[in-house]
This record gives sequence, structure tokens and C-alpha cells, in this order.
Amino acid sequence: MNNQRGYTLVEIFVSLAIGLALFAGVLSVFVGIKTTTKETATYGELQENGRFALSIISDDLLKQNFWGDYTGMLDFSMLTTDPGTPGDECVGEGLNNGSFPIAVGHFRAIWGREVANSSLMGCIDDAKIGSDIIQFKRVISEPLTVSTSNNYYMVSNLNEAEIFTGTDIPVMANSQLWEYQHHIYYVREEAQGNNTVPVLMQGRLTTKMTFDPIIDGIEMIRFMYGLDTDSPDDAGYGIVDTFVAADNMTITQWDHGNDNRILAVRIYVLARSILPDNKYTNTNTYNLGDLPVTFNDNYRRLLFNSTVTLYNAGVDSW
Repeated sequence: MNNQRGYTLVEIFVSLAIGLALFAGVLSVFVGIKTTTKETATYGELQENGRFALSIISDDLLKQNFWGDYTGMLDFSMLTTDPGTPGDECVGEGLNNGSFPIAVGHFRAIWGREVANSSLMGCIDDAKIGSDIIQFKRVISEPLTVSTSNNYYMVSNLNEAEIFTGTDIPVMANSQLWEYQHHIYYVREEAQGNNTVPVLMQGRLTTKMTFDPIIDGIEMIRFMYGLDTDSPDDAGYGIVDTFVAADNMTITQWDHGNDNRILAVRIYVLARSILPDNKYTNTNTYNLGDLPVTFNDNYRRLLFNSTVTLYNAGVDSW
């Protein structure tokens, strides 16, 4: 008769305990890797969204106030005809701050403000309070050979220009054809299920102002305007003297009076995760220029900033 021996009850319990301990360790590592992967993916998305928003606004800023062959500041007096008013017009603060120049005041090719009321400019009713809005006017930097009825265009030479829409290009000596553009950027909030998502919006002039979402997860944008207050004879001419928030800019500074020029703009973009993370609490303070913003919620955020030089600022030297 063969003697057979098995494990004792104690040995079985010890084996189970060791197995459970190993399983708990493996499970802990798995959960840690999953959490780290989720955090990495979230920050990767924040990086992508923030950098894209910064890039598209910076590119527009670099080209604002570019008028093709015409080398001066755009003004109603250099237009050969009155272009009228586009559909769904957006008009900012100031005497002359629509899409096209009018016969009074300085035409503002750049303007912005902090949003205190969700309705502004006569064309926006959903702007996020506390964020900024900014607008630029220019022509697209590549000359064209044909025009359509879907956009506004400018023909210009060194001394004059004409803004029009349609396929009949005005005749002007030594001129080229350019697509005219008026862009507006602001942030609005959209309900997506049970969540509210901030969205960067772009307004674009075709034959009227139209608005489209650019990218989700942009919670705030803010701009500081770099001013040169020196006259051409001063040693500091062409150098930024101070950076000023939009709501602290005066009418004279916006209109380039008393030797004021906007030479640069600092951009601040605050990107936020689309979904909250209940295992994370954000109590950080983010400094958007002169504006500190503190949170106490479950969203991850990254702050981006850049300074853009305005090469079409009408300054003779840098």
C-alpha cells in the first residue's frame, strides 16, 4: 500500500496568503500604471490643445495690419470707394472699429478687452466672462489672381486700395489682389452631457461674420499689449516701454495718439482637461499676466504664454 501525503491545511492557507499578497502587488502596479497612463494622456492633450491655440493666435497676430502693396496704416482716405458694411457686422469699441474703415477716427486693426458681459460687439452673445476677446484685420499674405462672391477682397498699390466682393476685380495701376480678413477670438462654454467644456471660438469674415469652434479645452485667453510711448526723435523709439492689459488701455493708446504704438502682444492661454478627475484636486493659482486665477476643482490645467512682435506696427525702426 502506497503512502500518499498532501498539503496540510496550514500550508494551504500560507500558500493562499502568499498568492493573495503577490496578486495585490501586481494589481497595485497595474492600477498605478493605468493612473499614470491616464495622467500622461491628459497632459499630452493639454499640451496639444494649448500649443495649437497659441500657434493659431500668434500667426494671426504676426500678420495683423498687413495691407498688401499698400505700406501705410489702412485709412478711409486711401480707399477709392466706400466698401459699405458686411452682413452680421461685428463692431468693437471706438469710433472706427468695424470690419472696414469709415470716414471718422483711427481705424483699429487690433483691439481687445476683458469680457464683462457675454454679449458684445453686436454679434456675440456667448462669450465667457473673465476671459479676453481680441480681433485683427489684415489681408491674407498670398496675392491672388481671381476673386469670388464668397469673400471680401482688396486691390492695392503703394498709394491706394479698394475693398470689394464679387468676381469683377477693380482696375488699379500696379496693383495686386488680396483676400481681406477680419478675425475674432474668444472663449465660450458648451454643455457636453453632464459636463461644461470651454471652447476657443474664431469669428471670420466671408461676406458676413461667421463663428466656428477651433478647439475644445481652452478655458481662458488673455492679452497684454506692449506699448512704445516714445516719439521718433527719442532714444527709446521702437522699444516696448510697458505691457498693458486690454481694460487698462486708453482710447489714445488704441488709436496710436500722442506717439503711442502697440509693438508687441503677450498671449496667455489656459488649457483645461475636458473631463474632471475625481482623484485629483486642483488648487493652483495661474498668473495670466497681471491676472491671478485660483481654482478648487478636479480639472487639470496647463498655462501657455508667448510674446509676439507686431512687424506691421508702423514703426520705422526696431
